Amino acid sequence: MEQRRSPGHDHWFYESQTRPNTTATAPLVPEAAYIEDRFLLGLQQEATALQPLLTRFQPTLLAARDLSQILFPDTLATSLTHTLTLYDRLSTALTVAQVAGVQRLCNHYSARLNPLPGPDSSRESNNRLTQITQYARQLAMQPELITTNSISALDAVGLSEPDIVTLNQLIGFVSYQSRVVASLHAMMGLPVRWIPGVSPPPDASAALFASSAGWQPALKPVELRYASAEQLAAVTFCQGIDGVDDAIWLLVHDAQALYGFATLKQRLSTHFAAEEALAQAVCARVLGCRRQFGQLTGEWRAALLQDVENAGTASPVIAIGAQLTRQPDRFSAAHLQPLLNAGWGTERIFTLLQAVAFANWQDRVLMALGETR
Repeated sequence: MEQRRSPGHDHWFYESQTRPNTTATAPLVPEAAYIEDRFLLGLQQEATALQPLLTRFQPTLLAARDLSQILFPDTLATSLTHTLTLYDRLSTALTVAQVAGVQRLCNHYSARLNPLPGPDSSRESNNRLTQITQYARQLAMQPELITTNSISALDAVGLSEPDIVTLNQLIGFVSYQSRVVASLHAMMGLPVRWIPGVSPPPDASAALFASSAGWQPALKPVELRYASAEQLAAVTFCQGIDGVDDAIWLLVHDAQALYGFATLKQRLSTHFAAEEALAQAVCARVLGCRRQFGQLTGEWRAALLQDVENAGTASPVIAIGAQLTRQPDRFSAAHLQPLLNAGWGTERIFTLLQAVAFANWQDRVLMALGETR
């Protein structure tokens, strides 16, 4: 039997289903919907001891805050080519937050989602939302399993090429946000997970990295002759930014998201050094991103391919990169102690953690939109 929908309904874990209830049920933490900073979600008020650190990284954090407004605005108009509704977006964000197990994000996105009317009760709408939710959960949990069939399934339920690009950016952004929030919780000595989380999937198979196939777009890129002024401006801005050159004309289907993504990447990279490059390679190894892991050379490459856990015993950078990528909900101050014992300051540690968090966004997007099989 198809599930009927009603405005302000009560949500289950899977947002593609609702209980038939004509009375709106308040979310767990309703005030979480009205937080001014929709990226850090109130952490800047709680982290009084970290205020100098947050001030130091203000340009980066402001870029992330701007992205949260772009991807999850208060109101959103759809069109024939951009069909993702605000409900679709917030439902996707909640799914990714639940996979990550970061309760602060779950509170925020569920509170914003709660009053919105869901799709109509047709079989087509139900199938569409179900497919979006399943895709988001898969990409958030185990991106190496995303295939061309996964993309085709989104196309089959009516998502356009711009929709699919935006959906992947949404999933990547919340994956990034969850790990930044988890990092700050750990630096403050606060728990991240208040409820049982999801068991982490195994790391990507080492055999996956034996392939040397280049990155190829899984969707049709925007053609220069059809590009809008906004898209051309975004492409121009992204020229020369390492890591996105071959994906620009595909990602520009959502020009605003691409511009925000490139701005954030540019501001973060000014702080990166060799340790951050290693940590990002660890993320690529765990998730299975061949393109990004292929940039790692030297002694650690063979060690990571053989066994990430063993490599982590020799390097706290590797151990932290793997833990934050696999289980942000279980990331804690104890994981940071080896770096503190080695003399790392809070600024250097936060730089490393942001590198891992951003790699979790970038790798997922690049894998889903260019490494599908």
